[in-house]
Amino acid sequence: MDPKTAVLNYQYGERAKSELILASKLIAGLTGFSEIEKAGGKKMVLLMLEGIRSEIEFARESTHHASFQKAVKALNATISMVEGGNLDEAIPKVAEAVSATTTVAQESWEALAAHGLL
Repeated sequence: MDPKTAVLNYQYGERAKSELILASKLIAGLTGFSEIEKAGGKKMVLLMLEGIRSEIEFARESTHHASFQKAVKALNATISMVEGGNLDEAIPKVAEAVSATTTVAQESWEALAAHGLL
C-alpha cells in the first residue's frame, strides 16, 4: 500500500471506528429509556447511524478497501435491528463494523510503518 493510500485509509478507518463506538454506546443507552423516551432516542440514533453509514460509504468509494464494504453491510443490519427495536442484537452488529474499520486502520498503520513514516 502506498503512503498516500495508507494515510487516507488510516484516517477514514479511525474516524469510522470512533463514531461506531459512540453509536454502540448510544444504542446500549437506549435499552434503559422508558418507552416514551425510547421513540425519540431511537430516531436520533438512527439519524446518527445513517450519517456514519454515509461516511463509511464515502470511504469505501474513495479507497476501494473491502473492509469498508463489510462495515457498511454490518451497519445496514444494525440500522434494521434498531428500527425493529432489537437493540440487544444491534450492538454485536456494530461491533462487526468496528472490527472491519479497525482492520483498515491497522493495515494502514503497518503500511505507514513499513514505509518508515511512523
